[in-house]
Amino acid sequence: MRKLLSFFLFLYSVGTFADSWVIEDIRVTGLQRVSAGSVFASMPVSVGDEIDQREIQLVAKSIFNTGKFDDIEIGRDGGALLINLVERPSIASIDIQGNKAIKTDALLEGLRNSDLYEGQLYRRSIVEGLSVELERQYVAQGRYGAKVKVESNNLPRNRVAILIEVDEGEVAQIKDINIVGNQTFTDEELLRGFELSKGNWLSFITNDNKYAQEKLRGDLETLESFYKNRGYVKFSVDSRVVSVSPDKKSVFITIGVREGGVYKVKETKLAGDLPLSKDNLRNLIFVKPDTVFSQELVTASEEFITNTLGNEGYAFAEVSGVPEILEDEQAVNLTFFVEPGQRTYVRRIEFIGNERTYDVVLRREMRQMEGAWASNALIENSKLRLERLGFFKQVEVETKPVPGISDQVDIEYTVEEEFSGSIGGSIGYGAWGLTLGANYSENNAFGTGNRLVVGINKNAWQTSYNFNFFDPYYTIDAVSLGYNAFYRSSDFGSYNLASYSTDSYGLGAQFGFPISEIERLNLNISYDNTKLDAGNFSSLQLNDFVNQEGDTFETYKLTTTWSRVTLNRGIFPTAGQSHAVSIQTSLPGSSLNYGKLIYRMKYYAPMGNDWVFSFRNQIGILAAYGDTSTPPFFEHFYAGGMNSVRGFRANTLGPRSEASEYVIDSNGQIVTDSDGNPIPNPYYFYERRPIGGQYSLEGGVDWIFPLPISQDTRSVRSSVFFDYGNVFSDGCKAYERNCFKFDTKNLRYSVGLAVTWITQLGPLSFAISQVFNRDPLEEIEQFQFEIGTQF
Repeated sequence: MRKLLSFFLFLYSVGTFADSWVIEDIRVTGLQRVSAGSVFASMPVSVGDEIDQREIQLVAKSIFNTGKFDDIEIGRDGGALLINLVERPSIASIDIQGNKAIKTDALLEGLRNSDLYEGQLYRRSIVEGLSVELERQYVAQGRYGAKVKVESNNLPRNRVAILIEVDEGEVAQIKDINIVGNQTFTDEELLRGFELSKGNWLSFITNDNKYAQEKLRGDLETLESFYKNRGYVKFSVDSRVVSVSPDKKSVFITIGVREGGVYKVKETKLAGDLPLSKDNLRNLIFVKPDTVFSQELVTASEEFITNTLGNEGYAFAEVSGVPEILEDEQAVNLTFFVEPGQRTYVRRIEFIGNERTYDVVLRREMRQMEGAWASNALIENSKLRLERLGFFKQVEVETKPVPGISDQVDIEYTVEEEFSGSIGGSIGYGAWGLTLGANYSENNAFGTGNRLVVGINKNAWQTSYNFNFFDPYYTIDAVSLGYNAFYRSSDFGSYNLASYSTDSYGLGAQFGFPISEIERLNLNISYDNTKLDAGNFSSLQLNDFVNQEGDTFETYKLTTTWSRVTLNRGIFPTAGQSHAVSIQTSLPGSSLNYGKLIYRMKYYAPMGNDWVFSFRNQIGILAAYGDTSTPPFFEHFYAGGMNSVRGFRANTLGPRSEASEYVIDSNGQIVTDSDGNPIPNPYYFYERRPIGGQYSLEGGVDWIFPLPISQDTRSVRSSVFFDYGNVFSDGCKAYERNCFKFDTKNLRYSVGLAVTWITQLGPLSFAISQVFNRDPLEEIEQFQFEIGTQF
C-alpha cells in the first residue's frame, strides 16, 4: 500500500515538472546499506544531462528494478534532482523449528536457492509463497498433513527475523497398489520389484509401506524396465493416480499401463563416426538378431561400447541404441549411433582433500599417466587403488575438460581422509582384559604412506615393547621393505591358555614384490629367542615337551606369503575377494624344526540397498620335521573369540591340557615335602586349560546391512552372522581333554548380531551370539565387546 501511495505521489510530482531542464545536481537520501554509487550506476541519466518527464519515469523504473528498495520519491529543487529512497530490510536470521524428516541444512539450502538467506534483502513475495513451497516438499515425502507457518518480525536497524514453524505430520501409509491394463503379467508379478508395497511384518524396519513420490517414480521406472527387458518395446505408463484418504493418513495408488506386443530384433547396425573397426565394435553388442528385444541388453551394449572407446582416449564418447519399429513384422531394427568425440589426453592429475597425506603417496597409485590419452579403465583403477590404501573414507573422481582446449582433460581425485592410527597413548578392553600403553601407531605415518609402530603395552597377560616399520614403496616399482624388533613377556595362564610363561625377543626384515596389479609376494626373515617357564603347576603336555626339547629356543624363520586382493576398499569393503597363503619354516641352525601353513580368504558381494554378503575362511597347519618330533605348542592355533568363532570365549576351543598330579620344580622334577612325599598340585582337578591345536579351520558368513539409525556405512557396519570353527591335533595323548583329529562333526557354530563402529578414537565392536554343538569344557560369552580406544 505504501509503494502504491508513493508511486501516485511520484506521478503527481513529475506532473508538476516544467518542460525539459538540465540536471545540475543529483541528491539521494534514505540510504543505509546500499551505496550511492550503485544507485547512480543504475540511473540512465547523470549531471549535465537534459531531463524531462519521460526521463524521470525511466529513472524511477531503473531504481525499482534493482530490487533493493521498497519506496521511491522523486522531486526537484531548482536544478537539483531529488531522490528519496526506502531500502528493503535485510534478513537478520532464519529460524526453523519442528522439522525432523527434512534436515535444517537441506531446508536452508532450498531457501538459498530461492534467494532467501541471512544477509539477503527481504522480499515479501518470496516469503509469502514460502509456506506453500515447503508444504509441497513434505507432500512429496508422503506427509500430506504437514503444515508450515512463516512469521516475519521487524528488528531495529531495518532488519527482519524470519521464523518458520513446521508441523511435519505423519507419513501416509499405502493401503493398496492397483495396476490396470496388464494382461500378460499379474499384479503380484509386477509389484514384486517395487520398493513401495502395502506392507508386511518387516515394514516397521524397511518402511516400504510409507508413500513417497520419489519412490513411486523409481518403481514406475522399474515397471517400464520389467516390460522392455521382455520385448514390450511400446510399453507405456498412461496414468498414475494417488488418492489420499480424508484424514490424510492413507494413500491408494492406481497405475494405468499399456503393454503392447512382444517384439524381436531383426538386425543390429552401427552408425556414426567409428574410430575402431566395425567388427570389433559389433562384438561388443549383446543384442543378437532373432532374439526378443531387451532394453537391459541395449543399455549394457551402450555402456560397453562407451567404456571401450573411453579406454582408447575418447573420454566423452556417446553411444545410443535406437530401435526402429517394424509394425508389420512385429520386430525392430536396432541401430547404435556412435559419437566418439575428439580423442583426449590428460593434461594434469590433481588431488583435493589430502590435508595430511603427501601428493606423492596418492600419485604413485595412479595408473593413468599425465600426457597419455585418457582411459576410463585406468582412471577407475587408480581410484580403486586409492580406496584400497585404507587412508580414505571416500574417494571420488571427476574428468574435467580443459577450457579452450578441446583435446585435453584434467583428472581430479577428491579424497576424505580417515583416522588410521594413534599417537600418545591407548586404553582398551577386550577378551584379555584392560590394556594400557604408550605408543605411536600409524598406517600413514606423517602422511608418507609408511606404516610405523613404536609401543610399550601392558595388559593382564603380556608386557611388550615393539618397533615396526614398513615402506610399501621402497622403490618406485612398489618393492616394499620393512623391519621390526620386539620383546615380549607373556603369562598365558592369564589368557585362557595353559599355565606357562615365556620371555622372548627377536628382530626381522621383510621384502615385498609386486607380481601384478592385484598380486604380491612377500618374504620375511626373522630371528626369535624364547625362554619357556613351565611353572610349578604346568600341564603334562608342557612337561613332556620341555623334557624332550628343552626350555630355551633360538629360531631362524623364513616366511613366504602370496596374496591376491581385489577388494574395492581397504576398510569395510563391499565387493571383491582377498586370498593369502603364508608358509613359514624354520631354517638350519634353529633349535626347533617345524613349518606352518596358513590360508586366509575373504569374499564380499553387494546385494543391493547397501546389503552385502560376506564369507571368510581360514585353514592352518603346523607340523614338525627333522630332529623335532613334536611341533612347539607355543606355535599352536587357537579358536574362539570376537575375531574367530563369536559367542565362545577367546581361545577356549579345542584340546585342553591336563595338569600334573604333583608340583613340578624348574628342572621338571616332582617337589617333595620334608618327609619325602610328593606335594599334590592344588589345581589338578580344574586346571584343564586350552593348549591349542596343530590344525585350524574357521570361518563364517555375514549378511551385512545398514543400521536404521545410521546410514553411514563407511563408518558403521552391522551384520547377522553364522560362524564355525575349531582346532584339532594328531597324536592326542591320553591325558588331553577335548582333543580330536580333524572331523567336521567337531566344528563349533554360532549365530548372532554384530556391530563395528570406526570412530576417531578407534574401533568399537559388539556381538550377541548363540552357540551350538558346544562341549561342556568350552566357555561361552553370549555378549562380547572390544574397545580399542586410542588418543
